[in-house]
Amino acid sequence: MSLWLCRTLGRWAGNGLGASLGGGSGLQDLQGERGSVGSLLLQRGADWHPQGLHGAPVSLPCFLPDFSNVISKSDVKALAEADEQEVVAEVQEFYGDYIAVNPHVFSLNLLGCCRGRSWEPAQLTRTTQGLTALLLSLKKCPMIRYQLSSEPAKRLAECVKQVITKEYELFDFRRTEVPPLLLILDRSDDAITPLLNQWTYQAMVHELLGINNNRIDLSRVPGISKDLREVVLSAENDEFYANNMYLNFAEIGTNIKNLMEDFQRRKPKEQQKLESIADMKAFVENYPQFKKMSGTVSKHVTVVGELSRLVAERNLLEVSEVEQELACQSDHSSALQSVRRLLQSPRLSELDAARLVMLYALRYERHASSGLPALLEELRARGGSDRYRKLVSAVVEYGGKRVRGSDLFSPKDAVAITKQFLKGLKGIENVYTQHQPLLQETLDQLIKGKLKDSQYPYLGPNTLRDRPQDIIVFLIGGATYEEALAVFNLNRSNPGVRIVLGGTTIHNTRSFLEEVTAAGFRGRSTESSQVPPRSSRR
Repeated sequence: MSLWLCRTLGRWAGNGLGASLGGGSGLQDLQGERGSVGSLLLQRGADWHPQGLHGAPVSLPCFLPDFSNVISKSDVKALAEADEQEVVAEVQEFYGDYIAVNPHVFSLNLLGCCRGRSWEPAQLTRTTQGLTALLLSLKKCPMIRYQLSSEPAKRLAECVKQVITKEYELFDFRRTEVPPLLLILDRSDDAITPLLNQWTYQAMVHELLGINNNRIDLSRVPGISKDLREVVLSAENDEFYANNMYLNFAEIGTNIKNLMEDFQRRKPKEQQKLESIADMKAFVENYPQFKKMSGTVSKHVTVVGELSRLVAERNLLEVSEVEQELACQSDHSSALQSVRRLLQSPRLSELDAARLVMLYALRYERHASSGLPALLEELRARGGSDRYRKLVSAVVEYGGKRVRGSDLFSPKDAVAITKQFLKGLKGIENVYTQHQPLLQETLDQLIKGKLKDSQYPYLGPNTLRDRPQDIIVFLIGGATYEEALAVFNLNRSNPGVRIVLGGTTIHNTRSFLEEVTAAGFRGRSTESSQVPPRSSRR
């Protein structure tokens, strides 16, 4: 029988390798970067002799550092020279230097990657490491395209290419008929998507409650029980979540109700009306048998109940309808009237008021009859924090017309214009989900072989002759769950095409505004425009 002790790197470095080990083996998972190796070598000589609980030396059979990325030869040499007692038995590279969010989505959990229009050097290094680790784990050596209007996109493309060239032996995978493609984009090309309220389950949970490493903090929910103060949402371990994460909010409630009614049919004595979310919550509390039988469903009753409460409290149905009008329609007079009407509502939260004005500012940035000054004055008159008002101009500076490489609002061709016209004639099935992110159109053009080289050039002289089949798209400045849904639908509707979406982080509105602030876009005021503290973590 072997004893393994896994501890954080800080404890290893501070107390010597294997401190407090009782004669077992040490396993350490590290990032493949100089800081990790340096921490491992902070103490040498006597520190390689681990101490027992009372300070007496003990035997350490072996120490196995595993790196989640590429480790350089110089670092391996430094590690070997420090291993005077020969306790390091093996060094391995496991390419997992990223967070797998969904089967087709990954994140690096990095917020504030750029300063202005340039990379923060440390964040560029970390992003390069994460992206190359993903490529190695998927066994892909891609051709690279990038957004021409973004200097950070070009810089990241060059850094990834440098690693592929330097570590060519690691990237020597079996060739495919059509090489994989890495497409690098910039969040600033579409600042609309992260500002919208969401109505599909996963995206809505992240927007209103915040998802942080698959966890949701429910500790502030009124009357929450102790065992539900923090819950886990993982498609890998939660069948209900996996089956419902991309469905609309109304469908989630219906599916939960169906499960409860099925339980009641099998337990005739346990009948209770299920006409509302409140009824469902009461049902779970009254029938612990259902809670035990249903596994994770009772957790979702709690989550859906809190979402329902927030939707009513913040009047989000009406707010979202106006957001969609701003994002998808072009009637300036109607949009301005709708925004001004909502700004008069006492139920409108500071965040929702600010986001409506931000969406208006982005949509009608250069309109001859712009009502933005009046809207900013109405924000001020509401008496809330001045920080959100300053962020309106900061968001325009971050992702306004001057910055964008794409035409975010206008249909690109006659076919798209016709489709939009017909959609208007037939009526819209769901006014809350009209919006489609720019990424969907970009990827659709890429799949069809119509994405313009002049806007998204290849890095290097080679180009794809055939339509791509394996696509990895990466968003500098963060992706969103609405874009994750778009990629999911593209994968489903294009057999033979496999798309993976990644980003420096996965945004909701609050984290996106933090991204804008961290980049140094603080609006025209000289005062600080830090985003107010969030009520829940991402």
